[in-house]
This record gives sequence, C-alpha cells and structure tokens, in this order.
Amino acid sequence: MTMSLFYPTVYKNRVTDITLQDLEQLGVRGLLLDVDNTLTTHGSQELSEDVRRWLETMKQAGIALTVVSNSWEWRVAPFATKLGLRHISLSCKPSPFGFLRGIHRLKLPKRECAAVGDQVFTDILGANLCGITCIQLQPIALETGKPFLALRRKWERKIYAKRKERET
Repeated sequence: MTMSLFYPTVYKNRVTDITLQDLEQLGVRGLLLDVDNTLTTHGSQELSEDVRRWLETMKQAGIALTVVSNSWEWRVAPFATKLGLRHISLSCKPSPFGFLRGIHRLKLPKRECAAVGDQVFTDILGANLCGITCIQLQPIALETGKPFLALRRKWERKIYAKRKERET
C-alpha cells in the first residue's frame, strides 16, 4: 500500500473553507460528509451557525449532500434529519462500500463526488480506495478519553509531516 492512499486530493482547515469555486475546479457536484470533527465536534448534535450557513450555500448552489458516518444510527439519524440530509450510518469506512452507497444516493457519477472528513485512516483512505476525490479537514477538536483515537491521531501527524516533507 503506497503512502498516496493516505493523502487527500485537497487539504482545508474547516468544512467552511471549501468553496463553490474549489468544487467547480475539482469537477465535484456532490459531497459525502463525515459528521464527527467535520461538521460538528465528536458526539455533538449541535451545529455552528457558520457550518449551517455553509450547508445552505451548498444546497442553494445545487451541490448534492449526504452524510456518511461510521457512527451508530442513533447518533447520525437525528443529526442528519436536523440538517435535512439523508445519511448512511455504520458505513464501515475505510471500506469503500459506504461511499459507494452515498454516491448511489447522490445520483451522480463517481467522478463528480468527493468525500469530506478529518481522519486519514477512515475518510481519506476510504475515499482513495473508492477512487473518489477526498478533502481532508483539520479536526474541529481532538477527542479526549479515547486512547485508540489518540494513537490514530499520532499516526496521522506522522503521515501529514511526511506529506509536507515531500511537498517541499
């Protein structure tokens, strides 16, 4: 497995940094959105006003949106419903199957879809295995009290450092 599977197509700080111009340049008309640390903090049902405005801008521009999350249905469904979005819970990322289901729901060709998320080993790897554009974000807030996630974040920092080293 090459390191490129762990590298996103585009890197942004926050979901609100993704512009319509970015999507147009990428040829993207649909987004598969992660929830935790992408749209809101880990485990939260609340949405910041700037993310709410961003979602409305995307919808008004005709960008198709659906939530694709590894979280349980009881976590994802109320959040997605509140946003007026369809969702796929327990998507089994990095397996491409959840992304493929999301693409099918968007009714778009795969080449016009992008995954958006904060985790290298789920969102980015899964999108690359699926063969779609991937936009990696900085996590909104690092998870606490979750040793496995802390370890994954440490590995992600090493991959990010290696990517930066190759870019310079």
